[in-house]
Amino acid sequence: RARARVETVKGRPRIVITEIPYTVRKAELLERIASLVRERKVDGVTDLRDESDREGLRIVVELSKDAIPEVTLNQLYKHTSLQTTFGVLMLALVDGVPRILNLKELMEFYLAHRHEVLVRRTRYELEKVQKQAHLLEGFRKVLDELDRAIELIRSSGSPEEARRALMDELGLSEEQARAVLDMRLHRLTGMERDRVEKEYLESIKKISQLEGILASRDLRMRMIKEELRELKRKFGDPRRTMIVPQEAEELKVEDLIADEDMVVTISQKGYIKRIPLDTYRRQRRGGRGVVGVGLKDEDFVRSLFVASAHSYLGFLTDGGTVYWVKVYELPEGTRTSKGKPLSQLLSLREGESVADVVSVREFSEEGYLFTVTNSGMVKRTPLSEFRNPRRAGVSAAAVGREERLVGASITDGHGEVLLATRKGQAVRFSEEEVRPMGRQARGVVGIRLEEGDEVVSMVVLKGERFLISVSSKGFGKRTPLEEYRRTHRGSKGVVLMRLSERTGEVVAVKGVDDRDELMAITQRGLLIRIPVRDVRPMGRATQGVRLMDLGPDDKVVDVEHLPRDGDDVASERMTLEVS
Repeated sequence: RARARVETVKGRPRIVITEIPYTVRKAELLERIASLVRERKVDGVTDLRDESDREGLRIVVELSKDAIPEVTLNQLYKHTSLQTTFGVLMLALVDGVPRILNLKELMEFYLAHRHEVLVRRTRYELEKVQKQAHLLEGFRKVLDELDRAIELIRSSGSPEEARRALMDELGLSEEQARAVLDMRLHRLTGMERDRVEKEYLESIKKISQLEGILASRDLRMRMIKEELRELKRKFGDPRRTMIVPQEAEELKVEDLIADEDMVVTISQKGYIKRIPLDTYRRQRRGGRGVVGVGLKDEDFVRSLFVASAHSYLGFLTDGGTVYWVKVYELPEGTRTSKGKPLSQLLSLREGESVADVVSVREFSEEGYLFTVTNSGMVKRTPLSEFRNPRRAGVSAAAVGREERLVGASITDGHGEVLLATRKGQAVRFSEEEVRPMGRQARGVVGIRLEEGDEVVSMVVLKGERFLISVSSKGFGKRTPLEEYRRTHRGSKGVVLMRLSERTGEVVAVKGVDDRDELMAITQRGLLIRIPVRDVRPMGRATQGVRLMDLGPDDKVVDVEHLPRDGDDVASERMTLEVS
């Protein structure tokens, strides 16, 4: 793995690469990174520079302010040769037979081999030193009786006779006698006598050491260890790239990112951002609120929802395509930031716009994606059809030329569904009335619409006690769910809300409990957050109460409900504002 570090310069993060793996060519690496950025497989890269010089390699990857350096670096490791795997076939001869070994076996056999080499080397050296000591012992005997030895040699008629005389008279062995006869005369001096004595004593000492090595396995192991250390001192150099254990490759990007709830907003002009939910504070009902989203050029927020950072977001377009993105991959913003264009996150087709967003933790066999179009067509698709989430988008529903997808939800296949229309009608039916279908199917009729009416909301009921209905002019009401009797899909339904010019048309309907909170957003970006229990329960055929004090040219464009634990619900109404 390449050596890389994260730096921050003028508030912007950057990745600096100083060493790359063996055999990796820098030019090809740079070309690959640039290609990944163009293909949007690596996020947040704004510039790529090669600053290498005679001092060494240096590649700088500049990132945007909202990028997560660890995530980008992980993507580079995954998709480029910054992380390279070198396969090793550990084939060795074991007792003359080729075997493929694991790492432990390889080290054990190598250690046994080194031990055998040391023993054989020691035995060889011992034999050599013993021979040398034997000859030196013969020299000592001759030097002790030098005159006698010279006389024996002079009186002999041949070298063979002289050798036998030395062996018989001085007690020399055949090897010693031959060595004495081959000895030069200068070794008969007194100085040479001292040298012979010294060499003999050293040989005896060396023999003792070598015999000690052969007698002690612990000593041999210590010698092998020291030999390996000497090799390291002589030939070793600092490691450049990093060796990464297999476990490190299995580390998920999510491990680097806190799994916290995020408020995600999408503007009418297609800008998206996420803000941690905990950064908002509460305010009493009746105020106008504050600007919760930075908008420019007459842009306004049209969609708002809450999801955890580790979830998949499915962006469903009005044309029936779904694009999957992780929440943490969205740009993190502030109250005044504009966000990032959806076109930079999604490969939207020409004319497409995002109609709804769903949050999915995993694509289980038991889950379904339930969708509805403005013409009242509903469809239930198994989540397993989307188990390979693609950012490039896949078909989720076949939408007709004159219709558009308006709602989607994740279900378990056994609940109830309520469809609400712009003119205040609602139909409630069992989800099981809609058989599971493939991704390419168009669906079946969910509600029979009057002329000029259309579906604006779908609620998949999951044990909620109430239904919150909100109109475009800021009116809303909480109605017990039992007032909406269960019928069958394809019927006209019942009255949802009494509408007038004062209330405007129905904008959104949500299933809630009295412990939950309501979050609404207006065309001008005002956000208000209200505990559901503060909204008085009313019947179906009522217009509700004013939830927001809107300006003359403002209107509600979207509503989201926030499930809450009972202990966390405040008794006051709230407006979103960055703390």
